[in-house]
Amino acid sequence: MEETNKALVRRFVEAQAERDLDALEEMLAPDFVNHSVPPGQEPDREGYLGREGYLRGVTEEWTAFSDFRYVIEDQAAEADKVITRATVSAIHDRGKVLSFAPTGREIETTYISIHRIVGGKIAEEWTEGGGMLELTKHQLEQEMRERERIEQELLVARRIQQASLPKGVPELEGWQITPYYQPAREVGGDFYEFFELEDGRVGVVVGDATGKGMPAALMAEATSNMLRAVAQALGSSSPSEVLARVNETLLARIPSNMFVTCFYAILDPKSASLSYANAGHDLPYVWHGGNADELRARGMPLGLMSEMGYEEKETVLDAGDGALFYSDGLVEAHDPKGEMFGFPRLRALVAEHAEKESLEEVLLEELYSFVGEGWEQEDDITLVTLRCSAPLS
Repeated sequence: MEETNKALVRRFVEAQAERDLDALEEMLAPDFVNHSVPPGQEPDREGYLGREGYLRGVTEEWTAFSDFRYVIEDQAAEADKVITRATVSAIHDRGKVLSFAPTGREIETTYISIHRIVGGKIAEEWTEGGGMLELTKHQLEQEMRERERIEQELLVARRIQQASLPKGVPELEGWQITPYYQPAREVGGDFYEFFELEDGRVGVVVGDATGKGMPAALMAEATSNMLRAVAQALGSSSPSEVLARVNETLLARIPSNMFVTCFYAILDPKSASLSYANAGHDLPYVWHGGNADELRARGMPLGLMSEMGYEEKETVLDAGDGALFYSDGLVEAHDPKGEMFGFPRLRALVAEHAEKESLEEVLLEELYSFVGEGWEQEDDITLVTLRCSAPLS
């Protein structure tokens, strides 16, 4: 009898996996009682589910899940009772679980059940675990709470990052400085900074920490603060010296899988000279007379190697000239066919539209036209334009 009862329970489990409602109805006794009422399901009688309520719960699982698989790990029988330990898995891809839409995820759980057999029918059931609806609801609620927690932390981080960006731009007679910043996520790895130096000179920084999200944002903030502190402490007119010092400082603090690209320039508004050094960042463009030329200077990104040297160069801007500093989020954007916006396109646009007051707006309009509707921003976008209307000297 005990082996017969165990075989009945195995057929009962197989019928649930095969979504065979007729077989389940055949095996359940007319006065069947389920003593383990799943949360969210109303009992048919005091604290219990009867036959109809039990079958209703099973069909609700079938409407929400597909690909049911049951593996009986162990069985034991004594007198009229069968104890079964089994693992069940299914994919939540058909219907809602309470208010949660299908996720496409596979859910797996192990449960223990006790069935009492009377006259070759299943008369009673006790189950610990194994409710797919309740398990999925529980997991999704946990994920939702975790997602809300992360979103709240990212909101705070974004506010902190926005607060750390320059509140304004230097007001220099004969000069116009315009920044634009749009992270790809709540927080990003791009940064820009302006700071006053000796003799009325101004430091201009644009950089990009590898990666996205919180780690990149923290590294961007740390690097920006280091650049300001080192430049102002040295009182140096040498961008290459500042980058070399920051590189050594950053090496002791940066994770091994990260680095920071950075372009650092010092503007003397009186002489209109722009001295600069580059730590592996995308080459800025300077425009004059309808041409757009690259500001080239050799140098490795910050935080990669010790004792790095940085080439330093200088250019002089005339009235009507200017420079565009940017991050790779613009040039590496892709259209629906996978084509990249690219450096040649950007250079041509700068040459054609640089003399307009709203170069940033022109570039963004061209970008959005290029990527099309429904574009998901891939990387942070930073633009800083520097225009000379008339130097002081």
